[in-house]
Amino acid sequence: MTADSAPAVPRPPARPAAAPEISGAEAVVRSLEKLGVTDVFGIPGGAIMPVYDPLMDSTGVRHVLVRHEQGGGHAAEGYATASGKVGVTIATSGPGATNLVTAIADAYMDSIPIVAITGQVFSTLMGTDAFQEADIVGITMPVTKHSLLVKDATEIPGAIAAAFEIASTGRPGPVLVDITKDAQQQVAPFVWPPKVDLPGYRPVTKAHGKQIQAAAALLAESKKPVLYVGGGVIRGKASEQLYALAESTGAPVVTTLMARGAFPDSHTQHLGMPGMHGTVPAVLALQESDLIVSLGARFDDRVTGKASLFAPNAKVVHVDIDPAEISKIRTADVPIVGDLRDVLVDLDTAYRGITSGAKPDIEEWWSYLDGLRTEFPLGYTQPEDGLMSPQYVIQRIGELTGPEAIYAAGVGQHQMWAAQFIKYERPNSWLNSGGAGTMGYSVPAAMGAKVAEPDRVVWSIDGDGCFQMTNQELATCVINNIPIKVAIINNSSLGMVRQWQTLFYDGRHSNTDLNTGHGTARIPDFVKLAEAYGCLALRVEKEEDVDAAIQTALETNDRPVVLDFVVSADAMVWPMVPQGVSNSYVQYARDHAPAFDEED
Repeated sequence: MTADSAPAVPRPPARPAAAPEISGAEAVVRSLEKLGVTDVFGIPGGAIMPVYDPLMDSTGVRHVLVRHEQGGGHAAEGYATASGKVGVTIATSGPGATNLVTAIADAYMDSIPIVAITGQVFSTLMGTDAFQEADIVGITMPVTKHSLLVKDATEIPGAIAAAFEIASTGRPGPVLVDITKDAQQQVAPFVWPPKVDLPGYRPVTKAHGKQIQAAAALLAESKKPVLYVGGGVIRGKASEQLYALAESTGAPVVTTLMARGAFPDSHTQHLGMPGMHGTVPAVLALQESDLIVSLGARFDDRVTGKASLFAPNAKVVHVDIDPAEISKIRTADVPIVGDLRDVLVDLDTAYRGITSGAKPDIEEWWSYLDGLRTEFPLGYTQPEDGLMSPQYVIQRIGELTGPEAIYAAGVGQHQMWAAQFIKYERPNSWLNSGGAGTMGYSVPAAMGAKVAEPDRVVWSIDGDGCFQMTNQELATCVINNIPIKVAIINNSSLGMVRQWQTLFYDGRHSNTDLNTGHGTARIPDFVKLAEAYGCLALRVEKEEDVDAAIQTALETNDRPVVLDFVVSADAMVWPMVPQGVSNSYVQYARDHAPAFDEED
């Protein structure tokens, strides 16, 4: 046998290349890059400093240096809400981490997917009251979907991947990853994708077919149905499917504070926002219905009023991806746990199958609701003190800017007016702190939204009280070329508290005057403050100047714009159902008068 004809000796298979060894800090940055993260908001500090070194070299991740950790958290929320992606914020240990708690709690209440990455002291120092030590995992446990403590560099990729998986699936929410400083400094193999093992975490997405059929049958039989739409429709990216079901059923639609934009305001079936400051048709449609189809809503007290008296004659179909919400406040006749996009498609198909595509006979119901719309249109009265109407200012911002913009509100009267008087035609166009009611949310949330959606106009509609809590993020906007528009609805007071004091405390306005807008002593002068940050700033005190100021803001895109609208402190948010009373409250529906008794 010649050498040429000798059988080839089989070679052993090539060994897989060893995983590269990198520091835990590098693993954090590399993991974010692998997950497709392009923007993060944060502030460095001692316990997270190792991460900031490789972060400086990243070409895929842009870091926005905020001026306060709370601002970074709200920016991550705004980013997530505007884009539908997971928002990311980074902070150091101790006070850096605890400054994130408000934003984390806010995201938890409103089901916003964010991941907070915090540094922790060396694992050998934990429990010794070391400098800037805080048990942030324990602190945030009640207000996160999950909190993880990482003490070993090998666990970092898996922990971050798991955090993104948990934050973005099922009912979205915040996840915290706390990483000790020694884990950041350790060197370990970087393995991607990591094995993500989440025992017990199995979000239900596919609803039970029998429940779908039962819900469709109730819809077909109902004479007074209402589609009660909550923020889950937006979080679940189910607006198109909602539109199809509404068209099929012909049922009236109400959208909660968190669901504004989930269904177009211009649609003839839309009755507006229900709840404490909802429209009369929306509130009474729920109250007098015979069937409520709740879609991603949680029967919040601001919607139901006194829960035991809410919609006494209505059967309830409750659809939610979170089984803990089903029958928590109102017992569901047909409970459905599942992903809203899939459930709405299945429900629409089942409904059309039962009705053979025929429109339901609910003309009498619509006649009544249309009568309410005619009798009780949304409106406002001009102030008697000669100052501007805040409702007019906000309405003009919406009319001149249009529905393609993003509007981020603070908390209080201006929040309710922005929900009422701006028309929303698409999901993710309305950002606000609904569940937690966090003052200071607006400016950083608008900043995050503008980073996520740089080609859209982004308005921060804020109050003079809210603005003073987080306005330092204007510096972040100027330095990082984030040209948001800020409208301060400046009534020189903590407006919503003042309104309650007027109605329920005999007009005793205890500690609600902020001295920001009226008279010559403005503390602070918002125009000078904004100019000091490098913004374009204008003060507007007359209605004839409102449009020109808004147009100037819309035409200015090289820096942030701050408009100080000096408005009346006497303007109130109407309609109003007082806390703890029934939505059948006759005075609410007929008079909108301020003579309420909170204890009635």
